[in-house]
Amino acid sequence: MNAPLRLCIDRSLQRPLLTQQEREAINRGRWFASLSASLRHDILRLGQVTRYAHGDLIAEQGQTAREWFTCASGAIRFRRTTPEGKMVTLTYAEPGIWVGEAEVLQRGPNTSDAHAHGPTTLLSVPEDTLRALLLEHPSFGTALLTLQARRMRLIYGLMEDIATLPLRARLAKRLLHLLHRFGPRGVEPGEPHSIGLSLAQDELAQLLGGSRQRVNVELKWMEREGLISVRPRGIEVHDVQRLEALVVQCAAAEAQD
Repeated sequence: MNAPLRLCIDRSLQRPLLTQQEREAINRGRWFASLSASLRHDILRLGQVTRYAHGDLIAEQGQTAREWFTCASGAIRFRRTTPEGKMVTLTYAEPGIWVGEAEVLQRGPNTSDAHAHGPTTLLSVPEDTLRALLLEHPSFGTALLTLQARRMRLIYGLMEDIATLPLRARLAKRLLHLLHRFGPRGVEPGEPHSIGLSLAQDELAQLLGGSRQRVNVELKWMEREGLISVRPRGIEVHDVQRLEALVVQCAAAEAQD
């Protein structure tokens, strides 16, 4: 049996510590929860905690990736600058989502900028610690491959949506996705569900692969139908079931054309 993992780490680097709520948010992540108890313990023990203000740069596109990390509170916005100089929002990561393992292990560059969206806490694992964890826990490598596979399935699903669904269905599906990831827990039936993520309409359009003008038209249509309300600090969903039905109806109509 291997000896317990012991690394010479300056404990002062681990300040501030995770709050109980932040630790619970990481542990709720489906992938992280699937790891062995000893591996989860070592990751939480050896990870470094950093707190960011809204808009702070976490990782810079093109710079060598040094850390594997997860959001413990707040959110992370990933944005890429194209060769033409256009900045495009790619996705948002909520608490419990781990990113960057491929870039770190191949010592490659960050493929996008990462910024804090709202006050955000990160738990990060430096490259040397990540490699030590892989040696100490034989199951960790397989777990990272599973994480990569899940991410690829998500990417392929988004590509399929862009290719096969009309914008209205893609918008409804993305709002439901964001609600699931960033919305409140335990909302009473009949109450509005706030997505909890303030998005500019051009960013929402970039996430959907559509224009800002067309997305604005669809948002206004959903407001008139009583499905959502667009507020200054985010979108409220009033009828989850009708949004889900809208996705199905639009997909069926598109398949018949």
